[in-house]
Amino acid sequence: MQDALLEVRDLKVEFKRDRKSWITAVSGVSFSIHAGEIVGLVGESGCGKSVTSLAVMRLLSKDTSRTSGSVVMDGRSILELSDREMRDARGNDFSMIFQEPMSSLNPIMRIGEQLAEALRLHNDLSREEIHARSVEALRLVGIPEPEVTLRNYPHELSGGMCQRVMIAMAMSCEPKLLIADEPTTALDVTIQAQILALMERIRAERNTGILLITHDLGVVAETCSRVIVMYAGGIVEEAPVEELFERPRHPYTKGLIASVPRLGRRVHRLPSIPGSVPDLAAMPAGCRFAPRCPMARPACEAKVPALVQVGEGHRCACPYAAAGASVEYAAGIGGLADGAGAADATVAASVVAGDVSAQDAKGVPTHE
Repeated sequence: MQDALLEVRDLKVEFKRDRKSWITAVSGVSFSIHAGEIVGLVGESGCGKSVTSLAVMRLLSKDTSRTSGSVVMDGRSILELSDREMRDARGNDFSMIFQEPMSSLNPIMRIGEQLAEALRLHNDLSREEIHARSVEALRLVGIPEPEVTLRNYPHELSGGMCQRVMIAMAMSCEPKLLIADEPTTALDVTIQAQILALMERIRAERNTGILLITHDLGVVAETCSRVIVMYAGGIVEEAPVEELFERPRHPYTKGLIASVPRLGRRVHRLPSIPGSVPDLAAMPAGCRFAPRCPMARPACEAKVPALVQVGEGHRCACPYAAAGASVEYAAGIGGLADGAGAADATVAASVVAGDVSAQDAKGVPTHE
């Protein structure tokens, strides 16, 4: 196995609550990404997905937050770099695509000026070279007539086109790692499929490692090779994508997957996970999912469970699920009673590639 492109170990992020106290938003997060693979990071809103990515990019304010642990990118310790070294690393080594492209682009600057600014910051290029690289970047993301688009303002482009521009800016300096934070948010399914296909092409053609942050399990099934599931600031499960959908182990993962509609099954109410995500200021002492878990036991409230190996490339932070215990959600909403939680817990309908996808015999999303 080749060395990891990005290696994150025991990442902890805290935010200042007042002059004397801090709130922990992310704790004990460890994962890796290799060149040429797309890793999905999923979970409910507020679980720490975006905070994790911002910490990796060192984009959190030092005045209101503090980050500890280890973040190693291509052999370099990111958290130990100077501000100048970090500015060089962003763009050249790794880049990020943010949510809401319309608000990420400067509304009073032409697209060409914004691309040029990114290239000028990280490269010693002439005006002609910057123009040529800008055109090449727009062509890479499939924008027709790139020369015309360079003269456009963001408001003259559709949401899908703006997202392509954001990807072009992120890839303009040919980074080794791309972090995409909800890149298909607010896009219709046809444009969503085009953006996902574009990211797959970038991965294949440039051997780029990609961290794809999303709450959409259909996007994960379509695009990713591995999946990391977060809950309340920590990782609860990690597995190859097919393994996760066929044999989810953690009760939270099973609840997430079960809540997606299944083709061919009529239900009056979709399965749901009872309760709500705990307040960061009042986190449970033990397992953070215990207050909502249908298989919680007294021991779950004693300490935070560690991620343990339950299969090849499969880790789970639940000792009871890892031992094969079953989990069942509320009756009448499609519970999960089988030990592995396979077919009844798999994603049913992924609205990607412009159409609704079906499932194979194991319940894994397929695309015709």
